[in-house]
Amino acid sequence: MSTHSSTIASTGSSTASPTERPHHKIWPKRLPRKLVVPQTSLWFNLEVAAARYPDKPAFVFFGQALTYARLKTQAEALAGWLQAQGVGAGDRVALYLQNCPQFIVALYAVFRANAVAVPVNPMNRADEFGHYISDPDTRVVVCAADLAGFVAEADAALPPAQRLKAVLVTRYSDAMPEGALDPAEAPSPAIEAWLRADPPLPAGYVRWGEALAAGQAPGPHTAGPDDLALLPYTSGTTGLPKGCMHTHRTLMHNAVAGQWSETGAETVSLGVVPMFHITGMMLCALGTVFVGATLVLMPRWDRELAGRLFARHGITHWTCIPTMVIDLFGSPNYKRFDLSSLRYIGGGGAAMPQAVAQRLQDEFGLTFAEGYGLTETAAPSHSNPMERAKLQCLGIPFFSTDSRVVDPVTFEEVPPGQDGEIIVHGPQVFLGYWRHPEATAAAFISFEGKRFFRTGDLGRMDDEGYFFITDRLKRMINASGYKVWPSEVELMLFKCPLVQEACIIAAKDAYRGETVKAVVVLRTEAKASARPEDVVAWAREHMAAYKVPKIVEFVDALPKSGSGKVMWRLLQDQEASRS
Repeated sequence: MSTHSSTIASTGSSTASPTERPHHKIWPKRLPRKLVVPQTSLWFNLEVAAARYPDKPAFVFFGQALTYARLKTQAEALAGWLQAQGVGAGDRVALYLQNCPQFIVALYAVFRANAVAVPVNPMNRADEFGHYISDPDTRVVVCAADLAGFVAEADAALPPAQRLKAVLVTRYSDAMPEGALDPAEAPSPAIEAWLRADPPLPAGYVRWGEALAAGQAPGPHTAGPDDLALLPYTSGTTGLPKGCMHTHRTLMHNAVAGQWSETGAETVSLGVVPMFHITGMMLCALGTVFVGATLVLMPRWDRELAGRLFARHGITHWTCIPTMVIDLFGSPNYKRFDLSSLRYIGGGGAAMPQAVAQRLQDEFGLTFAEGYGLTETAAPSHSNPMERAKLQCLGIPFFSTDSRVVDPVTFEEVPPGQDGEIIVHGPQVFLGYWRHPEATAAAFISFEGKRFFRTGDLGRMDDEGYFFITDRLKRMINASGYKVWPSEVELMLFKCPLVQEACIIAAKDAYRGETVKAVVVLRTEAKASARPEDVVAWAREHMAAYKVPKIVEFVDALPKSGSGKVMWRLLQDQEASRS
């Protein structure tokens, strides 16, 4: 398969009626078991929404509304600008910014230009960002003004043949109301100062307003359902992050799947889950536009602002991570927050504590519906029905999805209640890893004549077909819903002038659930003077904040197997025994 081609061969997903499974007995009567999905590109969803609801707010950002008609107009103008920079069908364009309307405009502009969006975590720094230029052969970057320096630094470090053709820069304030914000819409003073920052730009970078004002009309839209649309990156047990190849078709399924939580044109959602992440991408950027809903955007979590926005906009749906709910309850003002309009609250990334879920039920009459999914499955592959949710549970297999628990060695299905590896088959499953055919081959198995994705997660299924996670085959740390892959942090730490070797493991954390711990062997010349906080300080300068080790332990040597591999599991078990 050529990874340079924008058209991807079909995975051969079955469209036949699924075999009767335990969860079908409790399947909500209001829902179909499988979806009828449009055979179009994702751009067509915006065309339809703009025709149906031209004056309806699609996104609201600190009180400033972006209507569907305006969203379409801006996306078309930006698509024309991208094509004028040489972006053609299948070319990659990186989106490197926090939640804001410009993210949505840029995403749909990429779709309109028949290109491929590469969403990048805005917490990444220059050392990390270079990989998102070189690996996917990114042609153009759309970034926030405060991140433009990192783009320039990363780009300058690459060989001339790999460097960017253009960089488009936006200030968050470009989408905000002019003048003072309404107090009900205003974030904390520190966040507002960050939003309004206007740092000087590197030479040659183009400002957002200039690109939109250029008035360049895009060429024909030719992308179809099997063309590559999105290349979100995910890390694994070894090496640098890998791009997950998603087509318009694989993404369309979960964009349509909002009926699980009864979304429609009347829905008003709070969009605080980051859109660079697959969950935020699906629910905020793609699902919202498909149904013509309204999304109230937050670029960063601010519990006081969130508490005001519920009543201000009549928020009906909120997808979040449990730590946000915990933090909301921690506000001295939470008793005054009016959540009466909220009809659905759910999320994933971490288990919802029983006590917090009970408070939601007792004080607000809300049931938290957890779900499960991966970048490879375009977010949800499992979810809890609103009317029959189980706590600390992944839920049941989603629309049109078949999921099993199998022995990770023999790949034979295990009975209910027994642990095994969770595997998933469905129309939302990605096609493979960008330019990693070996990793792609290892990620899939043939089971009952169908192609199943190996999640790497160990879990079990109960008698009713609900899935529960118990452990991970892959090394991964879950810090407040942020996935930290130890191998990636270790590779970064090897660049630290103090570090000879490092092994990253998870440590318990009362608030985050898990946090990052580095077990470090110092270089000989550093042993006399280095302190753990020196390693932490270096890490803060070179990697995203959520990856930075919060605990650093110095050791003389790391335990290794006979083949010389670091025995990370031994260190992890030792850490667990201390808890």
